Amino acid sequence: MARWHITKGKNAVRWDVAPGDLHTDDLEMAGYGCAQVVIYGQDENGFVLTHHPVFPTLRARPNNTHASYQVRIPRESLPQLYMDGSPAVETLQYAELDGTVLLVTKTANGCTVSHRCFPDTEKRLCFELVSVTNDSDAPVSLTVSTPPRCIDRMMGPMGINLIEYATDFAPVSIAPGVTLAPGVTLAPGVTLAPGETYSYSVAISGRVANEPVPYTKPDAALCARLEKIRTLTAPMQLDTGNEILDTMFRFAGLRAGESVFETRFGYGKLHSPGGFNYYAATWCNDEVEYAGPYFAYTGDRDLLDAAMNAYRMYIPFMCDDYCPIPSSVIAEGVDYWNGAGDRGDAAMYLYGAARFVLTAGRREWAEELLPAIRWCAEYCERKKTPDGVIASDSDELEGRFPAGDANLCTSSLAYAGLGYLSALEREIGDPVQADVYLSRAEALGGAMDAHFGVQPGTDALHGFGTYRYYDGCEKLRSWICMPLCVGLYGRAGETADALCSEHLRRPDGFLTEEGSTTIWDRSTLYALRGIFAAGKTETALPLLLRYSENRLLCDRVPYAVEAYPEGGRRQLSGESALYRKVITEGILCLNPTGLHTFTVKPTLPRGLDHVYLCDIRAHGISFDIFCEHDGYRVVRSDGVLLAAGANGELREISAV
Repeated sequence: MARWHITKGKNAVRWDVAPGDLHTDDLEMAGYGCAQVVIYGQDENGFVLTHHPVFPTLRARPNNTHASYQVRIPRESLPQLYMDGSPAVETLQYAELDGTVLLVTKTANGCTVSHRCFPDTEKRLCFELVSVTNDSDAPVSLTVSTPPRCIDRMMGPMGINLIEYATDFAPVSIAPGVTLAPGVTLAPGVTLAPGETYSYSVAISGRVANEPVPYTKPDAALCARLEKIRTLTAPMQLDTGNEILDTMFRFAGLRAGESVFETRFGYGKLHSPGGFNYYAATWCNDEVEYAGPYFAYTGDRDLLDAAMNAYRMYIPFMCDDYCPIPSSVIAEGVDYWNGAGDRGDAAMYLYGAARFVLTAGRREWAEELLPAIRWCAEYCERKKTPDGVIASDSDELEGRFPAGDANLCTSSLAYAGLGYLSALEREIGDPVQADVYLSRAEALGGAMDAHFGVQPGTDALHGFGTYRYYDGCEKLRSWICMPLCVGLYGRAGETADALCSEHLRRPDGFLTEEGSTTIWDRSTLYALRGIFAAGKTETALPLLLRYSENRLLCDRVPYAVEAYPEGGRRQLSGESALYRKVITEGILCLNPTGLHTFTVKPTLPRGLDHVYLCDIRAHGISFDIFCEHDGYRVVRSDGVLLAAGANGELREISAV
């Protein structure tokens, strides 16, 4: 049952707290210097508000994947509000999420208090802005506790890391007669007359000991955060007539785009998953495969740069003897992680980098990455098995579930990547090699069907004529969706039926493996995208609507999550990019065929009145897609009609 509802013209979600409604959650937000996780809600002890800042460029020891300096700050370590000499007793009235966290409470003496939390856009800094309104008929004296300014300190590999707070609570008079914990004092106070409002801020900062304390004026920081939200959600405005889809799509654009961090050592801005653990680093799945190809449609300079920086970080690992590239380059680019062996990372890079440069439409980027993309194609060729599919040690799940010696996911990504590389070669490289790569892709597609395919009506996989995930796999897996996501539709109907069967389908996603209890949103979102792209829109739409309502309005909101029960439903950034791709690559079936050419095959489900996606920025232009039941139109931003067709009809479009 939905706990939240949509407000502010589909720009926010709100939870109105009923008496006795106990619930807590957390939300991660990010700027270039800081990720801020806010834990909030109402529990049996009252109002909950806890800050957990993460500073990716302040490192702990050992300086590994999880070494971003972070602290969950006890409430007593930050200034706390006192009213008439006693700690304010607050009860949460409502919470609103709009890219900031707004928590509005009522106090025991009749005041209304709002807490708005958000990170600074640029610096290692995050804020809580507090506003107190006296709704009673008597004056109220206000003051705050002032714990020691330094919240935490830790020796790191680059020096002593410090987390501190500052407050601008105004000095007037001292509130008498208050007993405080040792080392805690009270700030000077103010008297609030009936109807008056008083506002102050608390800033939490991180730095190395010899650096100055970062500072931004709180009001300016809020304006910058709101402008950042606007910038990240401006491209690809979705209108479907369904407010849940439209709002979830907007939030997905924010979460996918905000998790970009400024790094040192010449690597610039890097997109990272977040989720308490994954910062200032890049992964071959989350960044290279998921986020990069999506960013190519945004036209956002920082997101495009972050994608290019991710692709560049793997090039030094591409050696002449074709050792596997690492799964992740970590710690601001000074180390790597490959604990799951070869997960098919070269196939992820081949697919992600080739699709990214084609969609971005920038010849200089395509020329820069072409040697690396070719290297990955050759690596995959050398990993080809006697059956003609691509071997890897594991897959994106890193051994959590069996993947055999060669899995369907790795081969699907290699198949699509070879096709994109062929298009690149034809446009900026060697036309002869373009034919070679296209032939390899066609051969791989046939080998995949022969090696992984199952005959319908047999005892295997409940009689579905779909795919085994690997040779010998006798359980349905959600990743059987991958061929549908790369344009292999020969088993589309049987695969969609298998995914939607009682063996895999659950109300809020697809089980990773039949018989398990684990749902990974990334395979759920790939599956939805693939079912839409295969034209099975009536099957996919109810699943997408149910999924979107669960993630946007129920208990863990408002973003896609990584997995559960594993992972604690972390709202990693890449999954939000995958949600957006359900629309762009699923319902609309956008696919690059050159730097300035692409295909589109929109299919409108009967359950939606229309799908309008406006301000798509790719292939050197901005364009809109208007899909209605009588057909679709693709219109350039200057009003030129680029294409029109019936639902489900493929059109190739030239952007020049």
